[in-house]
Amino acid sequence: MHHAPASTEHPAHPLDNPAYASLTGPHAGFAERRGRVVRYLTDVSPWLALPLRPDATDWADLAALAGPGAELELPGVRAPLPEGWHVTFDVAGVQLVGEAVDARPDEEAVRLGARDVPEMLALVERTRPGPFLPRTVELGTYLGIRRGGRLVAMAGERLRPPGWTEISAVCTDDDHRGQGLGSRLVRAVAVGIRERGETPFLHTAAANTGAIRLYESLGFRQRRATRFVGARVPERDTGCSRP
Repeated sequence: MHHAPASTEHPAHPLDNPAYASLTGPHAGFAERRGRVVRYLTDVSPWLALPLRPDATDWADLAALAGPGAELELPGVRAPLPEGWHVTFDVAGVQLVGEAVDARPDEEAVRLGARDVPEMLALVERTRPGPFLPRTVELGTYLGIRRGGRLVAMAGERLRPPGWTEISAVCTDDDHRGQGLGSRLVRAVAVGIRERGETPFLHTAAANTGAIRLYESLGFRQRRATRFVGARVPERDTGCSRP
């Protein structure tokens, strides 16, 4: 079966569909494709991406790529789901950009790598900042702060639409909150992004007003509203198929 290239549609701005722009651009090496649908390798990230205006063939390709009954994360999807698909969650979010972010290095921050993944996964399990899988660390630079030899805070890079890098997995253990560790790590990660000539951006839930205020105090500004959508693929064929 012939599969059309995944990069046949690009939004007016890379951040309008950042997962799609990442997977058809700088993160193409982490991508699995079917037609115009792309997703990260399943041990790297759960995110999938559709064109901004998906058609019936795109939804059929997504179903075939994920498999019957699969639960998917479709960040930023604005199109209505086809008949037979079920929304599992729908959370309002905001996208913030950091052209004026106060980037600065941090002497206590250490670079995290493959050997640190078990600690990183344990910290994510305790703090729930969002998806982080065994190979997520390969997407970019991750920095952490240890206290008494224990990893207590981290932040790193996720999506890489051309010219931009998303700061993600910002988390701090409960017993070390209120010390500004997350802010310090966001600034430190932003240093490396700036050194590449790129601009940092990030996402958070619209209801997380405390985090939004914090990011704005660091120099981020809200660019647009977005949504974090979860969906379940129909268990049976919906009748859509590739021509």
